[in-house]
Amino acid sequence: MRPLQKYSILLSLYLAQSIPMSFFSTVLPVIMRMESYSLSNIGLLQLIKIPWIIKFMWGPIVDHNARDNMHYRKWIIGSEVFYAVVIIAIGFFSLQADFTTIIVLMVGAFVLSATQDIASDAFAVRILAKKERGLGNSMQSSGNFLGTLFGSGVLLFLYTIIGWQYLMLVLAGIVLVALIPISRYRQGKMNRPGEKGRKRIDFSGIPGFFKIPRIGRRVVLLVIFYSGFIGILAMLKPYLVDLGYNIQQIAFMTGIFGTAFGAGSAFLGGFILKKVGNRRALRLFAFYGFLGALVMALIATYNQHVVLVYTGIALIWSAYGMASVAVFTISMNTVRQGHEGTDYTIQIVLTHLSSLLMVVASGRIGDWIGYTGLFFTEAALGLVVAVSVGALYHDPEQKSVENISLWQKRA
Repeated sequence: MRPLQKYSILLSLYLAQSIPMSFFSTVLPVIMRMESYSLSNIGLLQLIKIPWIIKFMWGPIVDHNARDNMHYRKWIIGSEVFYAVVIIAIGFFSLQADFTTIIVLMVGAFVLSATQDIASDAFAVRILAKKERGLGNSMQSSGNFLGTLFGSGVLLFLYTIIGWQYLMLVLAGIVLVALIPISRYRQGKMNRPGEKGRKRIDFSGIPGFFKIPRIGRRVVLLVIFYSGFIGILAMLKPYLVDLGYNIQQIAFMTGIFGTAFGAGSAFLGGFILKKVGNRRALRLFAFYGFLGALVMALIATYNQHVVLVYTGIALIWSAYGMASVAVFTISMNTVRQGHEGTDYTIQIVLTHLSSLLMVVASGRIGDWIGYTGLFFTEAALGLVVAVSVGALYHDPEQKSVENISLWQKRA
């Protein structure tokens, strides 16, 4: 398969999962803030993403019977079809009268999208050559950000025009259309060396990941890497509400303008990784995130002019885009054969879990010391991350992947 075909499949898969999720994550915080919910309660809304935090628990089930890439294809298509069905069901309930029911269905939808993500990540690990992974992960990140742009920008505008139920039908249709590239995939069996047909479900692979040599520093790096700006991203929409912007303006500023910078920087990040290497790119991206958080803190302190606000939004989203490409790439380079879905998922879950905790904490910090205090706190964390990268990162492209294979055979 040509690289362009691989990239188009990955782009469509991450679009399929991210568009509905970004809409759900955007419209509810905005509506809640307009109804005078506290920042703490808005932060707690992020708990609907718990399935993405615990998805590693069913990673071994997805890896089960992974005889070839077609197996992951079946998981992807099946999960997304049911994902679309649940989204349609959500449309039959009122956002105002059936809020609890909608939240429960959203959790179910997030379970299905998390399952698709496990299979998609394993599929990506298997089809991408090592030299293709930087750009491949740019496609993954760009798909996520373009999905956010469409889901939290375009669809938020559309929501004000066609209403809740019809918008759910549009979302479900987008999910199904995005499956067309993967449905045409016919690579056939592509066993890797040592893979022999049916495997048992091996849940021991989860703790086994944490026994990989030198994995402790990687865990710490993944846990802290987003901490310097993720809280600002989570509280950005409530911040704009409090500055007096309306829902249409917020949809454009964060859902279109901001995520466009995220998508562009994610695409650029792949080239930077390829050019300067993972270690230098991680340092560069972490320091950029610190600068973005610092600029936002200064804006909140001194001047909230619209041009400056747009500048801060562009910096924060750009930092997120480049950081995502870096995290996806280094995680993809550290997986064990036969445990691709599980190992990659564990690493990404670590970033999701730490981000969720930071988002919940950021709501409380914002209520306690205000937006300015929150943004300066994030900037301080970002500086710690930028300084720590050199000590925490070891390059998996040199020897660690080979060492993982040797260790796996000896274990």
